[in-house]
Amino acid sequence: MRHVGPKQPRLFSRIFSLVTAGAITLSGLLATDAAAEIKVSPVFGDSMVLQRDQPIHVWGWVESGASVTVSMDDRSISTEANDEGRFDVSLPSMSAGGPHSLTISSGKESKTFADVLIGEVWVCSGQSNMQWRVANSNHADVEIASANYPNLRLIAVPNVAAREPANDFNGSWEACTPDSVQGFSAVGYFFGRTIHQTLGVPVGLINNAWGGSAAEAWVPEETLAEAPEMYDPLLERWEKLSTNYDFEAELAKYEERRQKWVANGKKGASPRRPRNQLTGNHRPGNLYYGVLNPIIGYSIRGTIWYQGESNSSRAFQYRDLFPRMITKWRSDWNQGDFPFYWVQLADFRVEVEEPGMSDWAELREAQTMALSLPNTGQAVIVDAGEGKDIHPTDKQTVAMRLARLALTKDYGYKFASESPRLKEVRFEDGKALIDFELVGAGLETFDVQETLGFTIAGDDQVFYNADGKIIDSDTIQVQSTSVEQPVAVRYGWADNPIVNVQSKEGLPLTPFRTDTWPGKTDAQR
Repeated sequence: MRHVGPKQPRLFSRIFSLVTAGAITLSGLLATDAAAEIKVSPVFGDSMVLQRDQPIHVWGWVESGASVTVSMDDRSISTEANDEGRFDVSLPSMSAGGPHSLTISSGKESKTFADVLIGEVWVCSGQSNMQWRVANSNHADVEIASANYPNLRLIAVPNVAAREPANDFNGSWEACTPDSVQGFSAVGYFFGRTIHQTLGVPVGLINNAWGGSAAEAWVPEETLAEAPEMYDPLLERWEKLSTNYDFEAELAKYEERRQKWVANGKKGASPRRPRNQLTGNHRPGNLYYGVLNPIIGYSIRGTIWYQGESNSSRAFQYRDLFPRMITKWRSDWNQGDFPFYWVQLADFRVEVEEPGMSDWAELREAQTMALSLPNTGQAVIVDAGEGKDIHPTDKQTVAMRLARLALTKDYGYKFASESPRLKEVRFEDGKALIDFELVGAGLETFDVQETLGFTIAGDDQVFYNADGKIIDSDTIQVQSTSVEQPVAVRYGWADNPIVNVQSKEGLPLTPFRTDTWPGKTDAQR
């Protein structure tokens, strides 16, 4: 069993984070130590949106033991900073509206934030498909030109890693304009815009996605150490790397290769400059401390999440990792089981005609399993990907399916929002009869009449393409002449599956399998 060693002394740890990641500015360092000046996370600022109908959590740092008062309109609450200078208060909940001003005062010092709105706040997190900019998405020119929403507010947390909790970042709230929206998360913006237009209240979006990030970077190392049988190999690899890795030596090798390339007339591709793995977006804890910690505790409605591509080779592990991450975030936020909605992996890579093993299918399965957690939802987009591009530019479809989840689960709207899912299967007379739930107005196919995407197997665990027929609104019959006595059915079980079953509302059937046979990623840790 791997044991996590004692933490480094507080000051040394923070200086180490400053040097290795460039993550903690001087103001952020002072914010956690005793100081006369009032310090807060930049998530508090002019033009921010605060969550309506919930206690409004405000925190920051002043001198140890100093009295602090936080006020907004006729609401005011006072407290004393603890031994480390941190204060935490919660103002009474407020209804949507504004603008307001929020003031924090301590002794002779005060800090006031203007143009504060009360509305709905969502965190937009994950890897590159969440980070993907509006400017690089479908119909970008029209989307940007039309992005005039003064009560839709945006803030982004820069991609800076840390090994100890960071409290500062370089960012500020902005109203949504053609200028401010271009570099913002496309999925986040299209989601937030739909919520804003539908509810008619202010909306605040916090974007802290980091392209290429692995899920284990979004939780502390200690959280993974709680399950040594699952994560010891992963943690041990990082411990070994942190001991032996010499980034300066890697840079020197790169520079040598580059000089040879230049001397050779710059023929071929230029050598790629190495990235410091220890300060990157895969190391456990790096993103949790660097880009999540500065916003943990900010009162929110919920989170939308688009990630999994970087973990596909370890999809079996993701069954535990993903819900563990969600649970950790919720615990640290101290706001109960806030809504957490994610995007299932899109279709990607080459389409294949015959059934086989697929790590992406296993990752999708792991994502679906996380629906066992309360207040969760999944946007299935197996029909909206691009085989040759891991970054589909159709972010509008993705965002609309996430918005459906929020509008029905959190805001009381009554329409279909979840993709049909497997309910149960029974095998009779050489056929599989599959019942589904969440079918809306009923199941249908698109493009062609026959169902596409089903495979079937007998006890030999060899799968064959199967013929399917919708026999009523929520049941499909599947069979194959190659399998006399079927015992297992799969649907959409491929990296880029050829599928066409959906609800009549246009929500694609969730890929599934009825067997638990060994998969491609079971042994990967």
